[in-house]
Amino acid sequence: MLAIFNKGLADAPKELRCPIHDGAPGPKLPAEILKDFMASGNAVSMSFDCSASLTFSRPDRPSVSTQRFNIMNTCRLFCGLDGIYCIFHGSLHNLCGLIKQYGLSKATNEAMLVIEAYRTLRDRGPYPADQVLKELEGDYGFVVFDSKAGTVFVASGANEGVRLFWGIAGDSSMVISDDLEVVKGSCGKSFAPFPAGCMFHSEQGLTSFLHPTKMMKAMPRIDSEGAMCGANFKVDVHSKVNSMPRVGSEVNWVIWGQNA
Repeated sequence: MLAIFNKGLADAPKELRCPIHDGAPGPKLPAEILKDFMASGNAVSMSFDCSASLTFSRPDRPSVSTQRFNIMNTCRLFCGLDGIYCIFHGSLHNLCGLIKQYGLSKATNEAMLVIEAYRTLRDRGPYPADQVLKELEGDYGFVVFDSKAGTVFVASGANEGVRLFWGIAGDSSMVISDDLEVVKGSCGKSFAPFPAGCMFHSEQGLTSFLHPTKMMKAMPRIDSEGAMCGANFKVDVHSKVNSMPRVGSEVNWVIWGQNA
């Protein structure tokens, strides 16, 4: 899977950016990244007003609205509903229980569940996003794009069974994929693993859903050649987020609140 979001729609942390070293390839532009990804296999791509692109590698079979195939007991899914799109990689052990909790059809898959949870919290917001993500039991990474609200939401499970990677393209767009080589080849040295147990929102930035009251700290990263790369992000256990608690419908995935 591959997602690209233009600067302004979703701004990647500045710590991911690294200077171009002599002789090292620099970051590619989004059009070239998409072209390379599409050429690597049977894939489908959706673009939104030249500001966002979602691309999904699929099995060699007729396209349907949702594609699923197993890889090491996980699945890759791509679906959309009411202008909300989700690319999901992984599996949820408690999917059946969550389907009942949200009152959804038994045919609902993980990507559909994430969309429904996102839409429910965006519109009614019973409790913060970190609480919702803590309820997802399993290995997963997903990207949600709300084309109507113009917002991006990314999360990676705490178990690290499924890894996401993110980086910065040549025009400062944010690149996200579950394939290390795709991000590495697209962003040069300006990339890093997306931190497990964390969520990123295009308006609120990166935070840990395991430790929502703690701040994130960027740690310098050196590759095998001794060159600086995009930073790793860790929870600063000694910090505390200073924010006013929010209650009611304002607590949601569009603007979530955390109790200090």
